[in-house]
Amino acid sequence: MRYLPHTKEDIESMLKVAGHSSLDSLFDCIPDDLKTKEGIDIQEGLSEWELNAHMEDLASANIACKEYKCFIGAGSYDHYIPAIIPYLISRSEFMTAYTPYQPEVSQGTLQGIYEFQTMVTQLLGMDIATASHYDCGTALAEAALIALRKDRKANKIAVSSLTHPSHRQIMKTYISPAGYEIVEIPYTKNGLTDISVLENMAGIAGIAIQSPNFFGNIEDLKAFKAVAESKRILFITSFTEALAYGLLKNPGSFGADIVAGEGQSLGIAKSFGGPGLGLLAGTHKQMRNLPGRLIGKTKDANGDQGFVLTLATREQHIRREKASSNICSNNGLNAMTAAMYLATVGKIGIREIALQNHDKAEYLKANLEKAGFEPVFDTPFFNEFVMKAPLDFEQKRADLIHRKCIFAGMHLEPFYPELKHHYLFCATETISKSDIDQLVKEVQ
Repeated sequence: MRYLPHTKEDIESMLKVAGHSSLDSLFDCIPDDLKTKEGIDIQEGLSEWELNAHMEDLASANIACKEYKCFIGAGSYDHYIPAIIPYLISRSEFMTAYTPYQPEVSQGTLQGIYEFQTMVTQLLGMDIATASHYDCGTALAEAALIALRKDRKANKIAVSSLTHPSHRQIMKTYISPAGYEIVEIPYTKNGLTDISVLENMAGIAGIAIQSPNFFGNIEDLKAFKAVAESKRILFITSFTEALAYGLLKNPGSFGADIVAGEGQSLGIAKSFGGPGLGLLAGTHKQMRNLPGRLIGKTKDANGDQGFVLTLATREQHIRREKASSNICSNNGLNAMTAAMYLATVGKIGIREIALQNHDKAEYLKANLEKAGFEPVFDTPFFNEFVMKAPLDFEQKRADLIHRKCIFAGMHLEPFYPELKHHYLFCATETISKSDIDQLVKEVQ
């Protein structure tokens, strides 16, 4: 199967214009010792039917939540997606990689982003929101950089050790080359971030707390805001489960300066880990510090409603070395998907879904305890929680995957070595009572 459209005649014609006698001569500028002598071992091309069969074989090696019951969250959650969402988002008006560099011509794109930003601010209780980022990790790293640039005297940012491990790693990747440092805040025996260590912590530009945290527990954001105010530093919150705010008070109600989060739960399939949707919102004071785009609504010369690119850092497109952020694109399709989801389920729907998540997680926890699991934290949680498992659980868990198509929790020891035999469980609205009862029966 051919993948290159150029014929032999096309190639000869282009070489003639470029002043070369062969394709090899195009690479004469490269020293011989840097060129491969043996060539590259690439298989012959496949026919269209052979290629389809090969891709199906590769896909069959993956495990999808449709066939398996998944009791794992940890930053990627299985939720029902209304049928209208994939239908609408697959329309040609939306499914495009186009970025509007002449934005006022793209009124549909601008209105979609405007509606997305409006609903994100309502969900999080913030003043403004950007046009989305790649995922929560990159959005959180951008928030940390904002805090560090604001306070020129500080070169550290305090981050809860109960922030998602992958997100903390992304933050380190972003800020370490710039000479900044992350100071991790330990957690208490209650599975919450230890606020007491912040009192004697100096040289920090901001505090970043995830709630619900990686253990699923709900942090006391009001208390952390008070510490941030006393130190006159920025208070940053993050989250991995956006639907939690259908039930919990949003970060804005606790005075968060910047909120970074993952929007995958808002109508976006898990897709084996990506792509996600980074949400980034802030107060009016942070308007010119937030990277990305801000869309506004206005009227044209005839008095008709229109949408405009209100703010965008020019250096992101041109003088990139001076940019506050080099992320100048956004997950536009996923942002549009999230906007459609929020508009479809509405405020009442989000609350109902969140309530189902919490109630099913409570039922799962109570029944696992009856089956011999030990509750680890006596702390309010949303839809995931930590349990200490019996010694024979690991083998049962492995058998359940292959024998019953059930993923029974995630082992925490690789992320927190002190938590041997501890597992993180999750239940969303996609898990039924019979699913929970079957899991409990199998692990007894």
